[in-house]
Amino acid sequence: MTWLPETEELAERRRWAETLGGPEAIARQHAQGRLTVRERIDGLLDGGSFQEVGKLTGKSTMVDGKLVKVTPAPYVMGLGEIDGRAVAVGGEDFTVRGGTSWGGDRRKGGQGGFVEDLAARYRIPLVNLIDGAGGSVTSAKRRGHTVFPGVDGFERSVELLGTVPVVSAVLGTAAGGPAGRAILSHWSVMVKGGSQVFAAGPPVVERSLGHKVTKEELGGSAMAVDTAGTIDNSAASEAEAFAMIRRYLSYMPQNVWELPPVVACDDPVERREEALLSLVPRERRQPYNMRKLIALIADRDSLFEIQPTFGRALITMLARMNGKVVGIIANNPMVYGGAMDVRAARKQIHFIELCDTFHIPLVFLVDVPGFMVGTQAESLGTLREGMRAVYAGLQATVPIVTVVIRKCYGMAGMGTTDKNGLDYKIAWPSAEWGSLPVEGGVAAAYRREIQNAADPLQRQTELEAELRELDSPFLTAEAFGVEDVIDPRETRPLLCRFIDLAQARLKMDVGVKMKSGVRP
Repeated sequence: MTWLPETEELAERRRWAETLGGPEAIARQHAQGRLTVRERIDGLLDGGSFQEVGKLTGKSTMVDGKLVKVTPAPYVMGLGEIDGRAVAVGGEDFTVRGGTSWGGDRRKGGQGGFVEDLAARYRIPLVNLIDGAGGSVTSAKRRGHTVFPGVDGFERSVELLGTVPVVSAVLGTAAGGPAGRAILSHWSVMVKGGSQVFAAGPPVVERSLGHKVTKEELGGSAMAVDTAGTIDNSAASEAEAFAMIRRYLSYMPQNVWELPPVVACDDPVERREEALLSLVPRERRQPYNMRKLIALIADRDSLFEIQPTFGRALITMLARMNGKVVGIIANNPMVYGGAMDVRAARKQIHFIELCDTFHIPLVFLVDVPGFMVGTQAESLGTLREGMRAVYAGLQATVPIVTVVIRKCYGMAGMGTTDKNGLDYKIAWPSAEWGSLPVEGGVAAAYRREIQNAADPLQRQTELEAELRELDSPFLTAEAFGVEDVIDPRETRPLLCRFIDLAQARLKMDVGVKMKSGVRP
């Protein structure tokens, strides 16, 4: 007597699971330019590393007492590896019921499913491959009653934001619970023209508001990534999205009880770039390329920009210095002169919390004239969001170093310094700082004197010239108000040494004080 019949049935059930929703449903998925969930997992993970969990989950069909078919649950998940490091991964199978939630005894994934438990219990990163609309009103008919909103298990998703890296890729149309799950992550990506994300889709919008919109208008990358910042980055294809996920995770530790991985670096620490000497124009209002500056000082080919098309007055990048991971926050003088608007403030808050949670030291490259001003800026709550950015910086416990490239003014400038830590600030010869830029500050502080002058414009110009003589960084350095003024070509060697020294401090802090995590 053997168990051969049962093992043969087991093999058959596994084959049914691998057929997903069937050839026609798979063809429809491909016709829309989208991969199936199993193809996505294969494209993301190291070859042969996927260990599926719950493959037999589904709904069986019996004919005359004989099993003839099992329709798999619309979710595939398990364990795998990315660059040899373990991850938990799961995603909706759109070929089965459009990826809508499956009403089993226990969820495989999505809002507190088994895949979230894998990530939590084994302290490994979680990758969500999102392609589904969540629940449906038809569930009330199946249950015989309605339920309160809020799926049990979202609390697990929130918990993960303070323990392990969570990545979400929106690869189809995401609404409801799956859309919420995309936001409950540390970093997210979507496919241009091939994915959308929104609280509710066009039929609900039309029924509720009387507005007709397409899915792309409502939640495509132009809206979700560029305008709203709902999703962090966009990719040209699913394959590019998978490559971005792999690269993002290469900067992250497996969990908050570890430090980020260090890689071998063949880029000389003492590299001095002559181009830095002439990068910043002498004309104070003339912009320059801050991304070029970053590329000249970080390890070659080590940059990964987060939210490059949202909050464009600020640049946030993961990078490496001498092989160690660092977070770079830089003002962008090409947009609003680097002034902090509401979007840039939101972007800075999220990035600071990300780096602080995962023990990534911060480097501020500063050229900020202050908060964005004007009636529109005030109506958008720039002051409140800007002060939240200052608050986030003051709450951070990772080592921070400030490099003032040009302007550092007002409360926005204050938010770039480590007031609760070493408060180590270095400056280029082009740097200037204060409560207000001289131009606006003179007009406010000497308003009556200027108005009463025989030639108001000439008097204002004279006052500005007088104060301009005092804004040399060398005068502040004489008073030790700034720790060092450096040759721009010395920036990389100095920062590499700072990041090297920070490693011992970071190691001592790991696990000593748990952070609250990253707010969505």
